[in-house]
Amino acid sequence: MKRFSGLFLVSLLSGATTLGAYKLFIENDGLLSNNKKSIVTSAPANYTKNVGLGAEAVDFTAAADNAVHTVVHVKNLSYRTVTNPMLEYFYGYKGGQQQAQVGTGSGVIISEDGYIVTNNHVIQDASELEVTLNNSDTYKAKLIGTDSKMDIALLKIDTGKKMPYAVFGDSDNVKVGEWVLAVGNPYNLTSTVTAGIVSAKARNLDQRGIQSFIQTDAAVNPGNSGGALVNTRGELIGINTMISSMTGSYVGYSFAVPSNITRKIIEDIMEYGNVQRGILGVQGGELNSAASKELGVSETKGFYVNDVTEDSGAQKAGLKKGDIIIKLDNQNIATYAELSAFVNTKRPDDIVKVTYLRNGKAFEVPVKLSKNEFFSYDYNGLQLENISSDDKKRMNLSYGVKIKDVASEYYRGLEGSIILKIDDIKIEDVKKASSVLSRKQQNEPTKIEMLNRNGQIERYIFR
Repeated sequence: MKRFSGLFLVSLLSGATTLGAYKLFIENDGLLSNNKKSIVTSAPANYTKNVGLGAEAVDFTAAADNAVHTVVHVKNLSYRTVTNPMLEYFYGYKGGQQQAQVGTGSGVIISEDGYIVTNNHVIQDASELEVTLNNSDTYKAKLIGTDSKMDIALLKIDTGKKMPYAVFGDSDNVKVGEWVLAVGNPYNLTSTVTAGIVSAKARNLDQRGIQSFIQTDAAVNPGNSGGALVNTRGELIGINTMISSMTGSYVGYSFAVPSNITRKIIEDIMEYGNVQRGILGVQGGELNSAASKELGVSETKGFYVNDVTEDSGAQKAGLKKGDIIIKLDNQNIATYAELSAFVNTKRPDDIVKVTYLRNGKAFEVPVKLSKNEFFSYDYNGLQLENISSDDKKRMNLSYGVKIKDVASEYYRGLEGSIILKIDDIKIEDVKKASSVLSRKQQNEPTKIEMLNRNGQIERYIFR
């Protein structure tokens, strides 16, 4: 009987333990219950979405085959004079020896009659240009025109036959995460194809905010510059331009000039001989939580207008300081790079629909783009702009142009100075300055009289 009672007690305790474990871990909201609320979302059993990483989901072969035949190798031959200071010092020898320097890069054929787009830095200071096709045929190339700001150049070769060429895609439709191919000639390795995805759009690496790159993680190395960035359909969506690296080689990110900007630049060069740049006429910056708090505005997205250029299309359309631009035509705008990228595809006198917020209300106005040369002009590393009405009042001036920025250490410290005369000619505005300076011959001295930031008159001779 005692033995039976012991077995009964053990059975009872085992059952109680089992029941307690079930209550604790399984039933209702137990630790292992399917009903327990979780901070982690699990995919349902029938979830079969394919992210497209498998070879069966995306095929690069057709795009690569098309692209490699349109990408060329560009050789830049330049000469520099090497002098011997010892001979100059002891014997008065003033001569020098010509030394050849060779630079290489890539380019993309964009027409069957031999027009080629590449980077400006690939062909800069070239005495001779040579282009080698994918089939190893080599031709002398002629420089048609350049745009140093956007780092684009246009070349031409004559082969006497029709050539394969790249078809332009719409870079505005490129999406972050989209597969892309970079095609070029890194380290003189011809027809190299690498794959990656679009990491970001409208990436600005320039302090002035005029550039707007497509950022990718496709491997790009020295020699890739000027090569093609294509989508999986083989359409040209960018010109590979630079990498972000401490070593000079690829470490994860590369940048390309969008095809829409490239196309507009080369069309301008072919039609007008130079780049026709329009401006909206606003200055400012992008909004975020910190900037919005500092400015005292509730919006945290958009381009905040801090200043409107006098006599520009923006001012004539009624835009004011404090307005927040959120859209140009149908494209959302949040940064200066996005605004700049859109405007850089337009020409002077084009009409752009600007959607902006003022006091929490949305407005839309048509703005005619002004010609950039009327408001801003670059001369030998000096960026000039018209002086504002505030500057005129503060400095008691009725004319002059302001040195907005400098691109050379040689001019460091001149920012903010006001140019009053060039070669003894009174300079009323940027239009007058560009008219005078555009007539100057290369290396011809230029006499400039200016008012520095301390209100003192200074005179310089630039060469």
